[in-house]
Amino acid sequence: MSKSNLSAMVRTLRYEAAGIMSVELVPAAGSRAPFPGFTPGAHIDLHLPSGLVRSYSLVNAPGEQGQQNQQSQQSPQSRYVLGILADPKSRGGSRFIHDNFRVGMTLEISEPRNHFVLDESAEHTVLIAGGIGVTPILCMYRRLRALGRSVKLMYCARTAPQAAFVDELDALGGDITYHFDDQHDGKPASLADFLSGQPAGTHAYCCGPGVMLDAFEAACAQAGITNVHIERFAAAPDAPAPATSEGYVVTLAKSGREIAVPAGATLLDTLLAAGIDAEHSCMEGVCGACETRVLDGCPDHRDSVLSASERAGNQVMMICVSGCKGDRLTLDL
Repeated sequence: MSKSNLSAMVRTLRYEAAGIMSVELVPAAGSRAPFPGFTPGAHIDLHLPSGLVRSYSLVNAPGEQGQQNQQSQQSPQSRYVLGILADPKSRGGSRFIHDNFRVGMTLEISEPRNHFVLDESAEHTVLIAGGIGVTPILCMYRRLRALGRSVKLMYCARTAPQAAFVDELDALGGDITYHFDDQHDGKPASLADFLSGQPAGTHAYCCGPGVMLDAFEAACAQAGITNVHIERFAAAPDAPAPATSEGYVVTLAKSGREIAVPAGATLLDTLLAAGIDAEHSCMEGVCGACETRVLDGCPDHRDSVLSASERAGNQVMMICVSGCKGDRLTLDL
């Protein structure tokens, strides 16, 4: 097991909605230490027995220690809870989990990472979830309600039976709008209408399928909302292909080793082939597992994680899909 990874046991599996189950993980037997704390919007990697690594958002409250303690989100966790959809287009991750996970089994997981960070100081927040995108959104809503912040939420699904965690949302109360397409002649929600008229300084968050995220970004622009945050399940349909340039040299600062990335090869594949133990998961520039600090050189960013300002800063890069615009890069590896 990697030094940075954790040993977890499946304590409960629960039906949440059609095709969706929750997985509750606790520290494995023999591990006295609780899990590391996390912040709303975070996710963890599951290292599946099949050899695959998949990322899933944390849905439970930060700071849980046996009972809910929402005032201390950085505190160690007694458990992690995930919501997992049996995706019909599964590449072997979610389908394996639904078919093979059993109570009592153990597996390796990563520590939490967060590229979908909630600004808890915002005067007003709007949250929009589509389908299984409710998992990080529920965590955010739970936190903002506990803090007494101004927040409104819209939860969209094709049908009510496909909407998970509705009971938990209802128990939290507040300003929640549900939109189930089959109750509206199959029409999706008007995000433009929902987002119009929000106060200045509003922070808006959305997690859902790509078509919803595109509509959300357009609606935010129309409404004049500039604090826009999204999280994708997969790379955007129009995302550029992984960078494979004419070739360049990467210097690994920690060892001083130089590795040539040949034309037509990706940076991550080249590093792995050279025996470098580089963290990675999705291989699509979505999960952030392979984020690496850039010490010198200009990355060719191809990910769906970093903001425009983060890309312009060139301080970090996602090495699974990004490359180099010049002939040399120096990485903090």
